[in-house]
Amino acid sequence: MDYQLIEYLTECLTPERKALFEKVLEQRTRYLTVVLEDIFQPQNASAVLRSVDCFGLQDLHVIENRNEFTVDREVAMGASKWLTVKKYQGQENNSLDAIQYLRQQGYRIVATTPHDGDTNLEDFDLAKGKAALFFGTELTGISDVVKQEADEFLKIPMYGFTESFNISVSAAIILHYLTYKMHGDSNIDWSLTDEEKATIKLSWIKRTLKRSELLEERYNELKKEGKL
Repeated sequence: MDYQLIEYLTECLTPERKALFEKVLEQRTRYLTVVLEDIFQPQNASAVLRSVDCFGLQDLHVIENRNEFTVDREVAMGASKWLTVKKYQGQENNSLDAIQYLRQQGYRIVATTPHDGDTNLEDFDLAKGKAALFFGTELTGISDVVKQEADEFLKIPMYGFTESFNISVSAAIILHYLTYKMHGDSNIDWSLTDEEKATIKLSWIKRTLKRSELLEERYNELKKEGKL
């Protein structure tokens, strides 16, 4: 990581933007992550994306088996600009690829759907370890592959006639409760590492500054000339 480049580009930001980046980075986490499987309604996808950012999660994983992930910019309100989005597409079984990747990163695979032996949201053991929360397509929910591979099942208690919440509502409810619980537990190490913060900060700066590539070229020239 070129920390000197980050420092150089940071000087091009306003004091307000610098302070905001630092404030948000201190609250960012990868302890929880969201996985969307075959979401096809742009409004729902974008609303989830917005919630992911608002509740301080950095990563969003998108599985495209049959449906392409499309963002409604008016709903997302620019949230995608600040998130790290990883897509799984073009393979025979993108869902299984996503599960295997997340397991390698130390995540529990948590399917958000009613199931025998599932756990109510309030009883979910957050301190047990990192969790990847899977949300399925609007019509049929998560796939059989995710159901078969899931380590745990999580549900939101409901008391009405309707069987389920809209996916964007479900994501917002779950993220609100779990991030609240996470921040209140001093035994959970949910913060980003210094290197993760630096990497994310650099990506935010590049997305914020106009012609950031020209500034980076200028930085490389100055460094080559020994002026930095």
